[in-house]
Amino acid sequence: MKDLRYIDGVTSLSLDRSVCIGCKMCSQVCPQAVFSYHAGKASIEDGDGCMECGACGVNCPVGALSVNPGVG
Repeated sequence: MKDLRYIDGVTSLSLDRSVCIGCKMCSQVCPQAVFSYHAGKASIEDGDGCMECGACGVNCPVGALSVNPGVG
């Protein structure tokens, strides 16, 4: 999804990998394919692709993700 951008470097998406349990829920609900997995935990692969819909944060069972919809 690297061709879909609004403004680079402004997304409010953040991930605390120390809290992540590797459930992959974020990648299942993300419409922009922002996440990948390394060493059994999520990684933000394409942060500038985030459209700040908030689906990842709402569906993360342990609160490892946060996003402030509409900021970026």
